[in-house]
Amino acid sequence: MRKLRLRVMRVLELFSGLGGWRFALGDRGLVAAAYDVSDPANATYALNHGDRPRTRELATLPPKDLAAVDADTWLLSPPCQPFCRMGNHRGLEDRRSRAFRHLMDLFDAAPPERLVLENVGGFRGSDAHALLAERLRAHGFHALDLEACPTGFGLPNLRPRVFVVASRKPLAVRPLPAVPPRPLADFLDEEEDPALYLAPDVLARHGEGMDLVTAADRRSACFIGGYGQCFVGSGSFLRTAKGVRRFSPSEAARLLGLPAGFRFPDSLSLEARYRLLGNGLSIPVATWALDHL
Repeated sequence: MRKLRLRVMRVLELFSGLGGWRFALGDRGLVAAAYDVSDPANATYALNHGDRPRTRELATLPPKDLAAVDADTWLLSPPCQPFCRMGNHRGLEDRRSRAFRHLMDLFDAAPPERLVLENVGGFRGSDAHALLAERLRAHGFHALDLEACPTGFGLPNLRPRVFVVASRKPLAVRPLPAVPPRPLADFLDEEEDPALYLAPDVLARHGEGMDLVTAADRRSACFIGGYGQCFVGSGSFLRTAKGVRRFSPSEAARLLGLPAGFRFPDSLSLEARYRLLGNGLSIPVATWALDHL
């Protein structure tokens, strides 16, 4: 008897960044097209995935371009600044939500079969969340609002995120894992970069407000795009016998669950690397969200 082959998802990866959704997707589907307006993000994506996203402002994406992709699944992580704790909380009124609003119009005109959205906790209950929920209801989708943190997946990094998982087929909530976080020592570089150590005057100015951890700790604060330039509320700093230093980009990448072979283009600045990581996905958590489809 001939075995039936299941059709893999044909994915549209929006706000693709360094390609976190594609890492999480694995062999569940194929990325038919990825979009991001950032050249550093697209160069990093191309280095790790072999093809380059389309550099296009999504707020002006023509419907015909989307139709040509013929994707049945949308994966997206819209800008979180309109909803995050340190943002302005303007939601859809924030100019950075223009692309999301336009995508909701495109969704309304030609909805895919499935959608998974990731964002910060402030997205839940926002006007953007309400708009998405209205669009999903209007087109008969089943939807789940989920929340998870990498600390339950063995990663010592506090990065709680919400997900909206939607499909034309019924969905059921999958249990969250309860894997204890490993020590930070497991995620550190074999050889540290002395340039990452903070000058004494920086510690004198900001030390009281900084989140300091040691290699033995099993937690670290969420790294944001401004890590390396901001010292309070931007992520944890590592205290060693030599002083206090930033986590390196490769260490932050491991804490996000990015694969061992993940790389940045050599030409990319330290600040640009932190910015991309701060906007990135926790891969095991995104994988869990995709498991619901």
